[in-house]
Amino acid sequence: MTIIRSRDFTGGRPWAALDIASMNGIGTRLHWTDQPYIWHINEGQEVFVVLGGRVRMRYRKDGVEQAVVLAVGDIFYAEIGCEHLAEPLGEARVLVVEAVGSL
Repeated sequence: MTIIRSRDFTGGRPWAALDIASMNGIGTRLHWTDQPYIWHINEGQEVFVVLGGRVRMRYRKDGVEQAVVLAVGDIFYAEIGCEHLAEPLGEARVLVVEAVGSL
């Protein structure tokens, strides 16, 4: 049994990660960041949960860029093929559930 206090996790670099679990090829990681990620498309589905801070999630749907600001407790689900970029508005902590080895 493990207890993780996400508010206490700080990485040494943007998008630093704490691996929490890997179950049947699906990984769960806690990330800390204060910098945007890169535009990317995951090989599978992704669940992105904001645990601390706010994150502007930019994504492309039908070739049109859109954005939504996610607050604590908000969840972004990226379907297969969804191009997206997470841009924290200050410091943020997020829980990401995705296939092991995804970007």
